[in-house]
Amino acid sequence: MDSQLSDIRKEYKKGKLTRNTISENPFEQFARWLDDALHCGEDEPTAMIAATVSPDGRPSTRTVLLKGVENGRFIFFTNYESRKGRQLAANPHISLSFVWHKLERQVHIEGIAERCAPRESDAYFSTRPYKSRIGARISPQSRVIGSRMEIIRAFVKEAAKLAGQTVQRPDNWGGFAVTPTRFEFWQGRESRLHDRFRYTLREAAPVPAWTILRLAP
Repeated sequence: MDSQLSDIRKEYKKGKLTRNTISENPFEQFARWLDDALHCGEDEPTAMIAATVSPDGRPSTRTVLLKGVENGRFIFFTNYESRKGRQLAANPHISLSFVWHKLERQVHIEGIAERCAPRESDAYFSTRPYKSRIGARISPQSRVIGSRMEIIRAFVKEAAKLAGQTVQRPDNWGGFAVTPTRFEFWQGRESRLHDRFRYTLREAAPVPAWTILRLAP
């Protein structure tokens, strides 16, 4: 390596988070920060790291895209037979992490994932670009394939078969809706004395109530 990783340093100076300014509702706070990320030039403001756990307790992560925050749920779409899809079928606990480097902010969410209703998945699938819809139909996501040409041939074959037709959502592809039980908002500060606030779900119904506490950096 050209440089020592241990020598890399950065001071965080772009903002602060206080108990007086943070929202009482974590969804409102998230909406504020997401709006900031959308307008500050972040390359992928809706990208989130999704962590799942295998039946034998081994964690795995990957990056997915947030496609909606609706009725207190964070929504993303995937192949249900992918590694994450199979792991969520066995264990619905999930964590989601957003990292917005330009704002020096992070949001970490823990909750329970469940499949979206088929009509919700159909509605989103119909808005996807044509090639993305074809790709979703032919990709055995997370499975071993022999070569890139193998998947290209499958794509071309499926596109030819469906030429002139509406591309329907396959049964093994759809949405997951994550209902949070915990949020953490992290704002970088100087001298590594970061601002961290945790929301913990205290009461789910009839109206969600949250306990807010500051955490040590």
